[in-house]
Amino acid sequence: MVAAQRGFVMTGPSILKPSRRRFLQLSGKAAAACSAISVAMPAISRAADRPQVSCGLQSGDVTQSNAMVWARADRPARMHFDVSATESFRDILHSVWIDALPETDLTGKALIEALPAGRDIFYRVRLQNLSEPAIFGDPVTGRLRTAPDGNRDVSFCFSGDTAGQGWGIDVARGGMRIYEVMRQNRPDFFIHSGDNIYADNPVVAEQTMPDGGTWKNLVTEEKSKAAETLAEFRGAWKYNWLDANFRAFHAEVPVFAQWDDHEVFDNWWPQKPLDIPALAARKYTEKTAMILQARSSRALREYTAIPVDSREQGRVYRKIGYGPLVDVFMLDMRSYRAANGDNRQVAEGPETVFLGAPQLAWLKHELKASKAMWKIIAADMPIGLIVYEDFRAKTGSEAIAQGDGPPLGRELEIAGLLSFIKHAAIVNTVWVTADVHYAAAHYYDPGKAQFQDFEPFWEFVGGPLHAGGFGPNTLDNTFGPQAVFVKAPPNGQFNLPPVDGTQFFGHAAIDGKTGVLTVTLKDNTNASLYSVQLEPKLR
Repeated sequence: MVAAQRGFVMTGPSILKPSRRRFLQLSGKAAAACSAISVAMPAISRAADRPQVSCGLQSGDVTQSNAMVWARADRPARMHFDVSATESFRDILHSVWIDALPETDLTGKALIEALPAGRDIFYRVRLQNLSEPAIFGDPVTGRLRTAPDGNRDVSFCFSGDTAGQGWGIDVARGGMRIYEVMRQNRPDFFIHSGDNIYADNPVVAEQTMPDGGTWKNLVTEEKSKAAETLAEFRGAWKYNWLDANFRAFHAEVPVFAQWDDHEVFDNWWPQKPLDIPALAARKYTEKTAMILQARSSRALREYTAIPVDSREQGRVYRKIGYGPLVDVFMLDMRSYRAANGDNRQVAEGPETVFLGAPQLAWLKHELKASKAMWKIIAADMPIGLIVYEDFRAKTGSEAIAQGDGPPLGRELEIAGLLSFIKHAAIVNTVWVTADVHYAAAHYYDPGKAQFQDFEPFWEFVGGPLHAGGFGPNTLDNTFGPQAVFVKAPPNGQFNLPPVDGTQFFGHAAIDGKTGVLTVTLKDNTNASLYSVQLEPKLR
């Protein structure tokens, strides 16, 4: 999906206050052709030959000068992206086009380069009928904000876990309301820490809530079973776009996406067999995770604005520089790991691999080279929370933590990384994550740790966005994490529906003048549950 640039005009753009009403009106038109995935709702009529934007549009991986933009068509079409610093599109900065074809499920994304730093940027897509080139569809518009080249305020949100445990889109309950709450916070960007979809969790018409009420889902054919085919993985991504809150959010907030397990299936590693008792309910016909990983990876790239890396087609880990105040390091804790075994090894080896040597080397190099004040390490799993491969039997290690004591197994990789950060004098590292379906703030204190060769740091846990509420998990003392704040379902309840008090996200704000980073954990009513101010350190 390489964009062909066809000329640009540079002007002197001004910063304008975006019109929220306009974005909501335009994004409201964008869901129509998602009905092509067998939604149980009335069809929407349109002129037969005018191609329409299906689902919505989004941007991602925004820097001072570049941004990825994405859309999906309802038929084979040429996508014409125009970019402007004015909402009227009076002055066009760039125009690029990309063909949306069945081979990519009619999705297309383009890299927009040479943007002005620190500006509100408007982008629109117009679809041209490839069979009848004189016919164009209606334009659909989005907005993003490029990273500043000076020390202006920067804010972002983080969370994960969308449409899990069978809790789909209940329109009568407001759909995925947390996306609208996050949009109202007006972040510069959003870090989605994995489980963008739940490919292994079918959505059925009705689901019983713990209070006896009925949750009524929108349903589609492709989301009615655990995904195995490429069409089913694509269908899981398309399902989220049926939600109006989701569409409006993505039209206004750039998303930095990573993946975890449910984009493929629960607790997967590359060589995991599918014919095991724990997966029997999913009724997989495939035999190994690798074929599902390959199909899921393709759908991930088709339905997110992650740039295509020519060095490694399936690469997810990357650095995104958002001006002088923040670099974001997106990790991949899933693609390179060894099996979720006992994790009791006392020395590193093939069975202890988690991030893997190439990713670790990349991360160390990029952290040391970073000139940004704050280094945000976006992980798809927490460091110090115990997550079992088999949570009922409490065996096997799905995450990093093994339990109290010195580093063992996968913890050895993390111990080496934390030690490197200390001795390389890398300051102001903060970890953000999701995965465990509750909110928490962890302070890692070497004075209270079994392994002490690291500097103190914070880890903030968000999620779920729209999935079952669980937790809390047990902390282990290997790296001395202190649970400064925890909000989880009360009284040991689990898989609570996406209602008030069970869905969470983090909001981070960096003061452009002082560099102070304020992290606030919120719920889906926008209530501030916990907040802390972190003073930046100088090297």
